[in-house]
Amino acid sequence: MPLLLTILGAITAIGVWVWRARNAADTAHEILDVANDIRAAARRFGFRRNHNRHPVEDIEDPNIAIAGIVVSFLELDDYPTQEEKDAMIRGLQSELGLNVKDAAEIAVLGRWMMTQCNGAQEGIDRMARKLYKLDKAGSFTPLMSILKTILNEAEGPMNSKQHSALEDIQTAFKIS
Repeated sequence: MPLLLTILGAITAIGVWVWRARNAADTAHEILDVANDIRAAARRFGFRRNHNRHPVEDIEDPNIAIAGIVVSFLELDDYPTQEEKDAMIRGLQSELGLNVKDAAEIAVLGRWMMTQCNGAQEGIDRMARKLYKLDKAGSFTPLMSILKTILNEAEGPMNSKQHSALEDIQTAFKIS
């Protein structure tokens, strides 16, 4: 009997170890898939990263900066709803002239830009300044239109972080 219990214990331990190894492998594959999505979106929109500078400084397409600001603004909401996320994609589509797939890809790239800025608030501030450098006031109207689309889907009023973000955008665009 003790021998049988020892064998069952060993088989159970091996089974648990194999199960955990498979979960780790699945997680690694998911992380690689996310990295590939970001890389593909960056290539698709012509983003090239210089490793000696912050990624936001390498943005040359105003649409990437707009997407980064919009994603960051949505992240400032405590719990963005699926409707708000869908409104973001629709807004990117209509204002930037993209199809659904391109809008989703540029949103992924915008999210990556936000994470490179260490958060949503810092991302809005940095990307808004970069957007102003790239396009002056030309991108202000499409940006505000997309944000308005998102806010129309919001269930409640803007929170204090979102108010602060709008003030940062106004400051970056030198609007008083």
